[in-house]
Amino acid sequence: MKTQNDKNLDNPVWFSLLETHQNFAMNFGNIKFYPPDYCPFGGFEKSDAIAKSIYKYAAMVDNFFIVGEKPELSNLLKINKELVCLQMIVYNPIDILINDRIIQLTDEHIDALYALVNLVQPGYFKKKTALLGNYYGIFKNNKLVAVSGERMQMNDFIEVSAVVTHPNHTGKGYAKQLVAHTVNEIFNQNKIPYLHVIEDNSTAITLYQKLGFTIRQKISFWYITR
Repeated sequence: MKTQNDKNLDNPVWFSLLETHQNFAMNFGNIKFYPPDYCPFGGFEKSDAIAKSIYKYAAMVDNFFIVGEKPELSNLLKINKELVCLQMIVYNPIDILINDRIIQLTDEHIDALYALVNLVQPGYFKKKTALLGNYYGIFKNNKLVAVSGERMQMNDFIEVSAVVTHPNHTGKGYAKQLVAHTVNEIFNQNKIPYLHVIEDNSTAITLYQKLGFTIRQKISFWYITR
């Protein structure tokens, strides 16, 4: 199910904000950003004269990420860290047994979703991130203990994101089931699932490979601060 637009994955923020998520786009010339209360990501198409544009966005937020090529910055900003991720993709639905009840999360679950993701992966998931796509969860004793969902979206691709399990509930197969469910729901939308995982997260990478994901490329998330 490969498409001629696979190359758009080389610049996922730019093409998400150009295509499916264009209504979220904050445009600064050759660079596009998500609003900081939705997702702290930006991407650019060309590197010419983007330092001023990046600084305009930086006036609204203390820190953020540029995804893809290394950006030029003004001397008022600095690259605090380069997070190298593997971009992984799957081209076929995942056929596994779902043992636990998975529900689609709604507005009433947003606070619990926000709290759980930031407990495990602080800094990426913002108050309005859940509005970017569908999110799914597993509850135990009426508490949300594991989630997965959709973040960046293009015409042909949707990013699987926020694959998180509460530390007291790991090792029970919740992430495996949630990723499979999320992937299959994306295929039901006639789109192709992909994801990003930090390159040294061997446990997650092994899980994704067992589910059928393959490594497409390495991609850098440049963490920028004032």
